Amino acid sequence: MPADLGVMMYTVLDQARADLEGTLERLAGLGYAGIETYGLVEHFGPARVRRAIDAAGLVLTSAHTPFPAGPRAEAILDENADLGAEVLVWSMEREEFDSPDAVRRGAERVNEAAERAAGRGMRIAYHNHFAEFSRILDGRQAYDLLLDELDDRVLVELDAYWAVMGGADPAEVIGRLADRVRFVHVKDGPAVSYEDDVMVPIGEGRIDWARALAVPSGIRWHIVELERLDVDTFEALRRSRDHLVGRGLTRDGGSRAGGRDGGSRTEGQDGGSRTEGQDGGGRTHGQGGVSRAGGGERA
Repeated sequence: MPADLGVMMYTVLDQARADLEGTLERLAGLGYAGIETYGLVEHFGPARVRRAIDAAGLVLTSAHTPFPAGPRAEAILDENADLGAEVLVWSMEREEFDSPDAVRRGAERVNEAAERAAGRGMRIAYHNHFAEFSRILDGRQAYDLLLDELDDRVLVELDAYWAVMGGADPAEVIGRLADRVRFVHVKDGPAVSYEDDVMVPIGEGRIDWARALAVPSGIRWHIVELERLDVDTFEALRRSRDHLVGRGLTRDGGSRAGGRDGGSRTEGQDGGSRTEGQDGGGRTHGQGGVSRAGGGERA
């Protein structure tokens, strides 16, 4: 059965920071069923973000968040508890794929975070970039080494665009992940340059989404993320939705059922504004890419 359709909020971050409620209503009006948060809590506080999500009739699929480790670990978990997040998304850095030992150390960090999150009723989902697929370590793809080391409770959010950038076939990767993958970031474009690619609406670029999304798996959400565009963002989101739904790749309107490991509509607890961002620092474009000021690690 097709998965539900969501938006990664980095796609409309500037619009949402200018008009949170209006932006979420517009996404719902375009036929999107849920959102993965990014860079909003620092501006509005978890309670307002939660209210806006619920008022728009959207599902909180997951939260792309600072890594819950170090002195801010409990504060980060508090923020996400107030938001009502059930799944926290994080990535490892490019240098953590320099050697098998580096992969193991990185996986240990993720596993420790997963244990802390589990104590608060949340799960961690690992989000890839391209180094996981482009690096071969001890004769194996770094991504396979990582998956071997990650605890079974760590879910997978596959960014298929960056997998292609790393030389992988998304359909083959999804087939290998099977029920372990819960989310897929749906992007399109030339898949040539990590820093410079200008993306296009889904179905108008290089990625064969019909083939990739037809593979049986545990994916519950197709989360559209378009990072750099030459067309209006909402027009690109409309065309992306029309392509995915029109070809039966994604469920029309979404089930909006929510639930553990697949999105939450639970009303968040009231909470004041806290800082979202790694130790209060700037947001980076993951594995050494383009930076944008403010917020947590980019997807």
